[in-house]
Amino acid sequence: MNDRVIVGMIGGSFGVNGEVRLKSFCADPMAIADYTPLYTETGDSIAQVVLTGQLKGGFTARLSGVVTKEDADALRNIALYAERAAMPSLPDDEYYYADLIGLAVLDTGGTKLGQVKSVVDHGAGALLELHVPGQSETVLLPFTQAAVPTVDLAAGRIIADPPVGLFPSDDG
Repeated sequence: MNDRVIVGMIGGSFGVNGEVRLKSFCADPMAIADYTPLYTETGDSIAQVVLTGQLKGGFTARLSGVVTKEDADALRNIALYAERAAMPSLPDDEYYYADLIGLAVLDTGGTKLGQVKSVVDHGAGALLELHVPGQSETVLLPFTQAAVPTVDLAAGRIIADPPVGLFPSDDG
């Protein structure tokens, strides 16, 4: 999936005529319809997306191949991906979340803190979910300029200055 970027998620059916609830993760939410075809994690493709209305936190949409409420219900919580080549180039200080997954996270002294497992964003700001060596639970690191001053995609690493107490070995 490295050649694809997550752009949205289907929330389930809307009404009885095959429309779906669609949440867009795009900077311009309406642009999700411009990146077709879209793909699911299993590789199924959706050739066309037509936005039909707006809801709180998303849209109603018609997807090619989805004609009944049952078709739409079967797609509940399915993530949608676009080809990376269809996506716009980003400024130097912006990143596609997919590019951050797997990067090593080091503190400002060069000590490895962990590896990015996922990026979560519930609207109040992104968090990097880190797998920490020797620890079963993950750590959520705020993805802010203060906590993450450097992202070096070419070197495959992130330099972090985490808040005191976030990691068990902190002295604070």
